[in-house]
Order: sequence, then structure tokens, then C-alpha cells
Amino acid sequence: MSSDSFSELLELVKPYITKTDTVMRKAVTAEERLLATLKYLASGREFSELKFGTSISSQLLSEIIPETCHAICKVLKNYMKVPETESEWLQIAKDFEQKWQFNHCLGAMDGKHILIEKPPNSGSTYYNYKGTFSIVLLGIVNANYEFIYVNAGTNGSISDGGVFNHTSFHDKMLSDQLNLPRPSVLPSSDIVAPYCLVADSAFAMNENLLKPYPQKNLTHDKRIYNYRLSRARRIVENTFGILAERFRVFKKPITMNVKKVPIIVMASCLLHNFLRKKSTNYVTGNCVDREDTTNNTFRPGDWRNNNISVNLNRTDRQRTAEGNAARQIFTEYFNNQGRVDFQERMINVLNI
Repeated sequence: MSSDSFSELLELVKPYITKTDTVMRKAVTAEERLLATLKYLASGREFSELKFGTSISSQLLSEIIPETCHAICKVLKNYMKVPETESEWLQIAKDFEQKWQFNHCLGAMDGKHILIEKPPNSGSTYYNYKGTFSIVLLGIVNANYEFIYVNAGTNGSISDGGVFNHTSFHDKMLSDQLNLPRPSVLPSSDIVAPYCLVADSAFAMNENLLKPYPQKNLTHDKRIYNYRLSRARRIVENTFGILAERFRVFKKPITMNVKKVPIIVMASCLLHNFLRKKSTNYVTGNCVDREDTTNNTFRPGDWRNNNISVNLNRTDRQRTAEGNAARQIFTEYFNNQGRVDFQERMINVLNI
């Protein structure tokens, strides 16, 4: 974070975190509170360590940091926004088409487990399939590695798809309340296709949510589709990777009360978007995955080196059938009118 960005952020949060001196002691200044919070998010150090670099007691840090994160969420809320109009959604789709050659893509979605210490008397509630305790961060990102939607706080025993199914975003998508663009013709063709989110196999597919084909018995055309989808879907994986590299509080279990963890997560995601807008050095060239389609090479982002199925009822099966139909449309399109000259080479380089 540059000094200018810090100063701008400080001015925004100052009205919400400034405290009055008392006869007993001098209040911790707004600048000191913001600095302590950013140091905590960036380093992930325990309060017992952080107190030596901030001259603030561990007990007071445990109050200051969540409070400052609340203030950050309040003042930066406009840096994360679900599109409200068809034109806003179409701009996201245009960016995905231009940058990642996936047409009609409205965002890439995935879930990330945020490690926590096992809460007292919680049993297996937060116990996840990886054998750790966590809450789930569900994120949807645009083509520029920016969050447009975040849901944080569901216990880690729930699958990514299960988390999504219980969000207001999911309900609005199925009830057609998101103002998504109507299906339209794909470029250089007469094929009409819906606008979709892209995700991995953990999610239940529908007309507006695409996922890859299972790896078993893939045909050539399905491999092409999976490759083209993975190019768009990797954006959310890289966004989570950038988040964890810049906010190293996510590198190990967060020892704070589990009820305070979601505000830590939300503040970090908003700061991520803020710094994507304000700092040219926030995301470096080696930070994210890089494809060289001229020389047929793939370089994983540096973050990668540090680093359940859903029961379907009848209605879900109908939506899955619609999703399968949409997936077939894109499969045929990417293998014909919508093909790119490097896809045949890259499916072998990436062994897709």
C-alpha cells in the first residue's frame, strides 16, 4: 500500500475509529488503529507478537482490529458491488471475452476455506473435508481479479456448492431478479447462448452456471471446452491466491472469536479491491498464472507454490438439464466458430 493510498484510507475511516482522551489515559489515535489493523491483516501475527510493534496491548488489539475492520467495510463498500443493470453485467462479459476468450461470462466463482481455531463446544460443525476447522469464503470475481460478490461465515463442513445454494445471490439468480442479460447470439455465429457464471465441479449446474465436464472419458471437444472454461475459472483461483499472499492472516488459523472472523474476511476482500484500483504494484507479473500461447507454455502463479457432491431433487435435475444444454452450446461453439488458434496446443500443454 502506497503512502497516498494509506492517507486516503485513513481519512475515510478516521470519523469511525477516532476515540476521545480520558482523564485516565490518552486514546490510541486513528492512525495507530489503522496501522495495527493493516499489520495484523498483512502479517497474520498473533496479538502477543503484534503488541511489540504497535505498543498496544493484546487485549486492546483484540477490540481495535475488528472495530477497524467494520469501519473499513463501511467506507469501502462501494469497491465491491454486484451489478444492478444489464449494461453493468455486459461490461463484465465484455472483459472476459477480451481478456480470457470466454464469451457471455458474467464472473468466475469458487469457495475458499478460511482456517480458524476450533470454537469451544462446536463439535464437528466447522470441521471440513481437509481435516481442519474453517469457515467458507464464497467469492465471485470479474475478469480483473476483483470481487463483485462475497459471502463469508458459513461453517466449513458445508460444501462450496451448498454454501452458494443458501445465498441470496443464488435465490435471486434462480428467480430471475439479478437483471442478467437475456440470451443472445455468440460472435461470428447464429448460436443463441445464455450468460453464465463459471465454476468448478462442486457447484450444481444450471442455465446460468457452467462447470467442467468430468475427467473420465473426455472427448476432444469436451477437452477443448474444459480448457476454455478453465482459462476463465482460473481468475477466481488466482484472486484467492493474491488475497492470501497479500493478507497473510489467511496463511494459518485465525485465533479470534469465530463470530469476528467474517468481518476480517470482508475487510480484506474490500481492501483487495481498493488496492487493485489504487496500486499498480499490488499484483505483480509472477503473482498470477501466465499462459504463453505463442510458445505453448504455462507458468503457475507464485501463490500456488505456497499453498462434495450435491443431492439433487427433481427441480435441481431440471436446472441441471438446462445447464447441460447450455454447456453443450458452448462446447460446440468453442470447437467451431468460437475457436482460438492456440487451444489445440494448450490442451496438451496443460494435459486437460
